[in-house]
Amino acid sequence: MPTSLARTQRRVALAAAFCAYLLSVAIHAQASNAGATETGTTYTLPATPKTVAWGHYDATTRPVLRIHSGDTVVFHTVLTNSPSGLEKAGVAPKDVEQSLRDLFNGVPARDRGPGGHILTGPVYIDGAEPGDTLEIRLKQIDLAIPYAYNGFRYGLGFQTDDFPYSRIKIIPLDLTRRTAHFGPGIEIPLHPFFGSMGVAPPPDFGRYDSAPPTIIGGNMDNKELVQGSRVFYPVFVPGALFQIGDGHAGQGNGEVDITAMETSLVGTVQFVVHKGMKTGPYPRAETPTHFISMGFDDDLTVATHKAVAGMIDFLVQHQHLSRDDAYMLISVAGDIDITELVDHNKGVHVMLPKAIFTRHP
Repeated sequence: MPTSLARTQRRVALAAAFCAYLLSVAIHAQASNAGATETGTTYTLPATPKTVAWGHYDATTRPVLRIHSGDTVVFHTVLTNSPSGLEKAGVAPKDVEQSLRDLFNGVPARDRGPGGHILTGPVYIDGAEPGDTLEIRLKQIDLAIPYAYNGFRYGLGFQTDDFPYSRIKIIPLDLTRRTAHFGPGIEIPLHPFFGSMGVAPPPDFGRYDSAPPTIIGGNMDNKELVQGSRVFYPVFVPGALFQIGDGHAGQGNGEVDITAMETSLVGTVQFVVHKGMKTGPYPRAETPTHFISMGFDDDLTVATHKAVAGMIDFLVQHQHLSRDDAYMLISVAGDIDITELVDHNKGVHVMLPKAIFTRHP
């Protein structure tokens, strides 16, 4: 049986070993990444000719950043317009972002299209595989410039035959008061959000146009997805390949003239991979106050069917309701909103208040 001295020596040795272990962990953590947080590592991704996908989502696009579940990325994005177009509309040359000039000068024509959105990414999330769900958490959304634009042109927009010409309007943004000065006597509260957030499509989609929203999310133009929201995407390719852009300072449901208050944003986004969790066929979302399901189709009625079906599935899977009760609950407490009408595929989303659930499953 160990003597008292032996027991004491053993305790001292164990304590010393444990302290050495803690010290080595601390040193390793400090040396490996100064951006580490309790929930992962934080990266910053600027918008440069080498870090954007211009006008498309594609399973073959090479990722510009590789991260892990739990990590956070600070995305810098630019508005979708040319420097010359902004200057012609009245923006002073000094107020046009240098990053936008660099993109127009540095991204060759062969790498642009078929859509027009300039998207930062893609980001590869280690461990994300087809059949999983990728959750993004919109931790913070900041305005990058003190102006936005709205514009229309013939051939686009819901009322295009009534406006057979083009116009662009520069809208000053008051970053302190958080309002947009649309015109004399018209001040619009700001609610910045990203119009386009999505993952890569299945490989057989090829280079998918950034304009029509679909199973990948993409150009959803959902004004509810503000800071504090979470979005859940089905994963179709290894790494998911997430992209983001099309910043809006605000928008009305429908986005009837084809644009919102288009601006540049900085978004802080955390990524979480849910292994084996099914989401779909379309993304769903949660805001601080609502559960949201979405549907997209060229036919508005079909898009609505998809959005309602998505909310029924969510209520059955996550709130443990019967299908009958889920259908009834949407009818008595849900709101069916038209997200957008102008991106080839039309968007519909169902809003269900979280406050009605007094018990959580």
